[in-house]
Amino acid sequence: MGATIIPAPHRCFNMRNPLAKALVLFITVSLFGTLLLQQSGDIDVRAAFLKTASTAKDAVSSQRPLGSNHQQSGWGGDSVHTPVEMTGDHQPDHPNDLANVTSNGNMHCDYDMGRLREWKKKYKLQDRFEYTRRYIQVSRQPIARKSLTKLDENFLSDHVKVVDVNKHYQPEACPAPLVVPVSRSPYPSTANASDFMFGVSTTYKRFVDPKTNPTNEWKYWLTDNNGSSNGGKLLLMLMGASDSEMADVREQLTSVGIDVDVYRSSPSDEMAVRYLNLVPTLYNHPLRSQKKWLVTCDDDTFFPSLHALIAQFETYDHTKPKYIGTFSEDSNNVMRHGEQAFGGAGVFLSVPLAALVTENFAQCKSPEKIKEANTGWGPQGDVLLRKCIYEHSPVRLTLLDSLWQLDMLGDPSGFYESGIQPLSLHHYRGGGWHSALPFHYTKVSHLCGEECMMQRFKTADDFVISNGFSVAYYPEGTDDLDFDQLEGTFRSAPDYKGWNLDFKWGPQRAGLAKTGRKLSWDLQEAEIIWEDEEKKDAEGENKKDQSEEGQNGSAKQEKKKEERRRVKEVRQIYVRKHDDWRWKLADGTTPMSRFDGVVELVWLPDMTE
Repeated sequence: MGATIIPAPHRCFNMRNPLAKALVLFITVSLFGTLLLQQSGDIDVRAAFLKTASTAKDAVSSQRPLGSNHQQSGWGGDSVHTPVEMTGDHQPDHPNDLANVTSNGNMHCDYDMGRLREWKKKYKLQDRFEYTRRYIQVSRQPIARKSLTKLDENFLSDHVKVVDVNKHYQPEACPAPLVVPVSRSPYPSTANASDFMFGVSTTYKRFVDPKTNPTNEWKYWLTDNNGSSNGGKLLLMLMGASDSEMADVREQLTSVGIDVDVYRSSPSDEMAVRYLNLVPTLYNHPLRSQKKWLVTCDDDTFFPSLHALIAQFETYDHTKPKYIGTFSEDSNNVMRHGEQAFGGAGVFLSVPLAALVTENFAQCKSPEKIKEANTGWGPQGDVLLRKCIYEHSPVRLTLLDSLWQLDMLGDPSGFYESGIQPLSLHHYRGGGWHSALPFHYTKVSHLCGEECMMQRFKTADDFVISNGFSVAYYPEGTDDLDFDQLEGTFRSAPDYKGWNLDFKWGPQRAGLAKTGRKLSWDLQEAEIIWEDEEKKDAEGENKKDQSEEGQNGSAKQEKKKEERRRVKEVRQIYVRKHDDWRWKLADGTTPMSRFDGVVELVWLPDMTE
């Protein structure tokens, strides 16, 4: 099953284009046949010519949508292509009844109407919407990670298919999977974070709120994603929490394998002081002697690349006082608050430096210092920590630019589609900042390795997969787009001057919203299908998907640590709404498609490993 694509007009006679090849074939056959007919009246020659010409014409006809505009090809026009409906009362006994299945048995191109109806309700889609499923085969190779990998294959192989959730359709043959080369990077579950102890200050209310609960995100970077700790230790400060609330939080976190100690902080303390207090709390912990780095961060800080983070910190001398972090991307914030490490990106202190802060803690949190840390937005914990370090030592900040504070508003696509490999992410829960789903973005890393998340793959038909974030289509081609530059889709807050994000990101290329040049499906959910769960389901044990809920932590701790869990496949669901303000034609008002759309990518593992 597939969808119609619309190549750029200036490329329609490129010989890589199937339409161009078909036209050349048709013209060649016509000329050759004309010569034959002039020299022979033999009916067989004429019939053979007409048959060959008809074949060439069919090839042109079947490819016609590839060279047409939006309306002719199904992107919002009157031409609608639908799957073949089931006849009579027949329903497939098994979703594989008519499907084309590969040798590894993982490819099934049926229409699961139950899932389609579920998406319709969950994402408020129309009853009729475009649906495309594409299988992607990972090829792990001893190569360096590329920001953008160009593929010779097309993303799509057929028309856009519009499904009606009230009908049933016959399964279809699956096209060959799209093969993507990726580096042979380590898997998240094999990370050893035992050199790090993390401190976070938050509230019980934020923890239990489904919109801000951090359990799934923390599980990714603090466990092996199989119910056991990865060696990283978490100290969690809950402002004014009761004993029962602290016990509840500890139970929730330990049940998924997170090694956590829960503390109560005083609501009478300034927020900046509660943040600064994380440092002596970390330093005075009994496990401090086993750690090299003590880290303060926010409850919405996410570390997507643990192996890369660990490798980076192995280049620093942890026996010396070290203060490591990054600035805000917004130069306004640096001018306003100062040149300290911004805490949401993660602040890394070596144990000797944490000892210095602990020794001077009383002085550093005095009323005078709290007042000095007020930059106009109230006392800032980041500023209080920087002042404590700078005023009591010669140590200065070591910048690590691959940590990201992400002080930005609006559409975050320009960042997440940039192809970079971030060491940290922040401010992704909305509430004034941008909204993103890093827990879902990184699920594919369990299949293809840590480095493939946010890696870009550009197909021959001008689709760009920003792995885990979006699938974007460029109907007029990409030859004039510089993918080494970020697309300017976001802005800073509160004062956007047009240049204040440039010193960290560089000047951004013009955004493509409301130009008719880009159509994008954004990831809304991802699901890991583990091989061991498939086997146990087949045995009737119906084990729940641990990618979402986890199991009893104590029982898992008693089990001997096994090899890395193998992934059967990862399913990603990307959604586009027809009335999305971004995807309009150049007039700024006409939608590029009159239908909502869903693209389902199913990632298959490298079967050679």
